[in-house]
Amino acid sequence: MSENYDAILIGGGPAGSCAAAILAEYGHRVLIIERAKFPRYHIGESLIPFTFAPLERIGMIPKMKASHFVKKYSVTFVQPDGRRSQPFYFFNRYDRETVAQTWQVLRSEFDQMLLDNAREKGAEVREETNVNRLLVEGGKVVGVEATDKSGRTYEVRAPITLDCTGKEAFTANRFNWRMRDPYLNKIAVWTYYRGSKREADIDEGATTVAYVPEKGWFWHIPQHDDMVSVGIVAEGKYLTRGGVKSARDIFNREVDENQWIKDHLLSGESTGEYFITSEYSRHSQHCAAPGLLLLGDALAFLDPVFSSGVMLALKSGHLAGEAVHAGLVEGDLSPARFTEYGTTIRQGVENMRKLVYAFYDPKFSFREVIKKHPEAAGQITDCLSGDVNKDFSELWGWIREFVPLPEDLPYGEPLSEAVDWKG
Repeated sequence: MSENYDAILIGGGPAGSCAAAILAEYGHRVLIIERAKFPRYHIGESLIPFTFAPLERIGMIPKMKASHFVKKYSVTFVQPDGRRSQPFYFFNRYDRETVAQTWQVLRSEFDQMLLDNAREKGAEVREETNVNRLLVEGGKVVGVEATDKSGRTYEVRAPITLDCTGKEAFTANRFNWRMRDPYLNKIAVWTYYRGSKREADIDEGATTVAYVPEKGWFWHIPQHDDMVSVGIVAEGKYLTRGGVKSARDIFNREVDENQWIKDHLLSGESTGEYFITSEYSRHSQHCAAPGLLLLGDALAFLDPVFSSGVMLALKSGHLAGEAVHAGLVEGDLSPARFTEYGTTIRQGVENMRKLVYAFYDPKFSFREVIKKHPEAAGQITDCLSGDVNKDFSELWGWIREFVPLPEDLPYGEPLSEAVDWKG
């Protein structure tokens, strides 16, 4: 026996919850299958300003304003010797009541809020359920086979399945669509401190990017309940030099490489738990196939340096929800319908990717670019804030005067032909 829905979403994170909320609000029968039991731990805690639009679309802004999440108004950059830049305040560029203020979130709580919001809109959610495989008939994905926590295995069918599986990249891995970024091959090590030093007043919630000499950078993200998320990102061969493999040992050694980080952590106490992740930058060759659509990190993930992951996940959820609704209404969910969706997400990824590449080039300096081209300041702010689908060709020309930038990767087109997979 199989059950039938209008749309199946694999994964209940930000991308899946956003798309499901939109589809359910339109009255479609929607099922989210989530392998974990929420709330569950997840990294990626700093939102950027342009998460506002998708959050507003699904009715989350009042809930965010009523939350205890720390308000974030700016980003600052710190040199290894502790010299701190002036904060880059979002309200110098955007409206104070909307885009100019965002939040530092605890993902277990934030993701739970998003999933509950999808439920409130009418989506059905099945947690602690694993998707074993996609059901493929006649070269088209027609649903999934799943197993719940009791061990029951069953089939669920729908005219469209949305892969929102994040880093797991369920279908990209199975179809061999998953591609590594040619250059971005960083790893991250992080922990949480309680009671450490933070800035005063409006700067309390600022994200700080603290450089490690020519090798990488620390993030410092203030959270509620006097907690701070702090971690280092660099190439694996640097962080594991000398045969050091313990996440705790790596972190404690690197703290000495930035005076600002060292000073701010002195007054705090680590929770004692340290995390490490492998290389994470990746891209899917295709955004869609017959009966299938990829969202969020399952489609692409760049690098945590500018906190773009949640924004791109929510943006893809927003766009996918609207596109799938239109396809359901018109009775056409062919891959070609999602060409614009794929192009839009890839354009955003590629624009942010260029800034990420520039950031990691030791010869690059935002200050020097802006000094020579003052008009660049606003465009850099726009891209870093998540307004990633603008024409930045002028900005890229200015930055290329200082460092090379990558060409766009040839990914993101839908696969129109039948899926060849028997997994």
